[in-house]
Amino acid sequence: MTLTLLTVTMSLVASCANRPKGAEPSAAEAAEVQQAEAADMAPDFELPDLQGNPLKLSSLRGKYVVLDFWGSWCIWCIRGIPHMKEAYAKYKDKMEILGVDCRDTEVKWKAAVEEHALPWLQVRCPDEQLQEIASKYNIEGFPTKAVIDPEGRLVKVIVGEDPAFYTFLDELFAE
Repeated sequence: MTLTLLTVTMSLVASCANRPKGAEPSAAEAAEVQQAEAADMAPDFELPDLQGNPLKLSSLRGKYVVLDFWGSWCIWCIRGIPHMKEAYAKYKDKMEILGVDCRDTEVKWKAAVEEHALPWLQVRCPDEQLQEIASKYNIEGFPTKAVIDPEGRLVKVIVGEDPAFYTFLDELFAE
């Protein structure tokens, strides 16, 4: 995605060099830029939170968002909770975590959130929506974490409970 945006930017810079001063970009050039920007945007979705209220991903813009696709049945998801809690405590003023429960019943999901005392936002992805959301975020396994910037652009996706995710957060929020 970033490569696409870079390629489009370079072609626009080259075309601007040949354009007379004050001339507007062509409709095709403007459409190409819009398409590249849209390709980097995190796909929006709306899912029920713990109280049953709809929560839309785009409502969290303005802060970094980490989507944590997880399930109570996933041993690596559960093993990663202490690390996620540390990251949340360290960076909660700079990011929001949105836990997206997958493949659980509502009862099992709510029990897991309570049992593990998860302090961040939680939504549940019903089975009938999972395939669509999983394909949009290229979820190949659990857990999968997607980092979204404050403008809503997808920055990074990490599959599995990988220390590289926490290193990435440390580098992203280094002061």
